[in-house]
Amino acid sequence: MKTWCAGFLILSVVLTARAQEEKTHRDNAAALRQFSSSLRILSAKVSSSVVQVVGTGFEVEEDAEHAGVNILSKHRSVGSGVIVSEDGSIITNAHVIEGARSIRVRLNAEGKPRTRVFDAKLVGMDRQTDLALLKIDALGLAPLPFGDSLELKKGELVLAFGSPLEMENSVSMGVVSAVARQLSEDDSRIYVQTDAAINPGSSGGPLVDASGSLVGINTFIISRSGGNEGVGFAIPSNVVRYVYSSLSKDGRVHHGYIGIRGRTITEPLASAFDLEPETGVLVEDVLPGGPAWRAGLQVGDAILSLDGTSLHNVRDLDLQLYQYAIGDMLKLDVLRHQKIFDVRIVVTDKADDTKPLTDIVSPLEHLIPQLGLLGVTIDETVGETLPLRIPDGVLVAAHSGLSLYFGDEPKEGDLIHAVNGEHVSSVAELRWMLNRLRSTQPLVLQVERNSSLMFLVLESN
Repeated sequence: MKTWCAGFLILSVVLTARAQEEKTHRDNAAALRQFSSSLRILSAKVSSSVVQVVGTGFEVEEDAEHAGVNILSKHRSVGSGVIVSEDGSIITNAHVIEGARSIRVRLNAEGKPRTRVFDAKLVGMDRQTDLALLKIDALGLAPLPFGDSLELKKGELVLAFGSPLEMENSVSMGVVSAVARQLSEDDSRIYVQTDAAINPGSSGGPLVDASGSLVGINTFIISRSGGNEGVGFAIPSNVVRYVYSSLSKDGRVHHGYIGIRGRTITEPLASAFDLEPETGVLVEDVLPGGPAWRAGLQVGDAILSLDGTSLHNVRDLDLQLYQYAIGDMLKLDVLRHQKIFDVRIVVTDKADDTKPLTDIVSPLEHLIPQLGLLGVTIDETVGETLPLRIPDGVLVAAHSGLSLYFGDEPKEGDLIHAVNGEHVSSVAELRWMLNRLRSTQPLVLQVERNSSLMFLVLESN
């Protein structure tokens, strides 16, 4: 009897354990199905806010057969973007559309009879943050809400959307690897690092959190193979929101500027200048005539704090400046010769970067076929960016193909001032002068190169 009871008890325990194991398996399977279903619903919701961006324009490429010669060729770039307003505002990376003469946006076709394609207008772009704002003529779109990138935590689940390798409407999953990654200690730009798969073509697409909010714009990867290796970077959403607001309002981004170049105080610098490492920012240069120069800041000063907030590196200084409006007054605590004093400086607006030549040249308008060049007439806009010995002429932007002449060929960046002793002031005038020459005549161009004048002698082929 006792043996039978013991056997029954053992069987009951085994059956109970199996039942519990099956229940645990069912519960786990249900949880996985729920997790999978949640991801599917979230992906479908976010995908309606993601677009493919195609830019067509021109870029300068090095000609392998002619060392040191660049050729302007047609270029097509494909990236991604995210809808941020119902009436067609779209954020993407500046490098996706840089140099583009035409921009087309392809909306997500999922659940619709056909893909909708729109010509897009460039509202503005900011190379410093690598962001651009596009606008398409459409209403009733599904904007993606902004999240707070300051609330991101390391290890948090995120999804990356975009068009990797031109495969539109793709999604990958990963976690936040770091919330404030710098590429170097003196680089003020901060990125969200993630291991969610990001590949060429994903640039400009959104990085979203589990609630479906935009927490970053996918921007670039670090890779030895050229493909995803789990080291991707996104511009934080708080920066994106600021840039979007600025571009929407003014067509440009106002970057607070005080006219210095700073260095993080490393151990060697601290030893050389008798400072504490990682305490303050060392002033490496002061722009003559700038706000800091007018306020009396000097090379070798150490900026300890900004309006009471301690500074530990260049990143801290630049991030603090990012929060000030143009015209605001700020107070710096400065250490000089072991004495601390305060300096008050007015924040000014940093000028836009000069546009690359590929942004302003067109083969139809700027081609000089006789020389195989693309040239730009030096007007007031171009002249302001160049140190000129002679105030007008033609700027060589790029090589476009074969020249009718050989010899001392002009280089990109040269300024052509005269043809065989005759002054030239525009692209049209340069073409006209070259057309007048007989094929047997030599060609002598007076050019300005690196602020030096010289003659280039060419002969006809």
